[in-house]
Amino acid sequence: MTLSSFGKDLARRARSKCELCESAGVPLSVFEVPPEPTEAVDIDQCIFICDNCREQSENLKKFKPGEHWRVLAQTVWSETAPIQVMATRLLKRQADSQAWARETLDGLFLDEELEEWVTKAE
Repeated sequence: MTLSSFGKDLARRARSKCELCESAGVPLSVFEVPPEPTEAVDIDQCIFICDNCREQSENLKKFKPGEHWRVLAQTVWSETAPIQVMATRLLKRQADSQAWARETLDGLFLDEELEEWVTKAE
């Protein structure tokens, strides 16, 4: 798969919105969900996200729990594995301070493979 078709496939899947917070009309970039594989970049390991979500996902010190992330209560149910993994990780980051995040996690069921991926890079 060429890089340009890779980006087009991600943009199509994301419907040109951030796959975490659903912001539209903002610059989006490819984010490889950790831990990154050692082989070539794979669409099944990546999400298309905005700069705000990228910054807060990559840097724990810059993460701000709260209303921006409330959409994760729906995003976590995505059928796309890397979206589900990142949404779960971000919900876990704020479960101590946000009741809605805790409640979402309490009702969430992930298969073993996804649960393992969630915990690999926490």
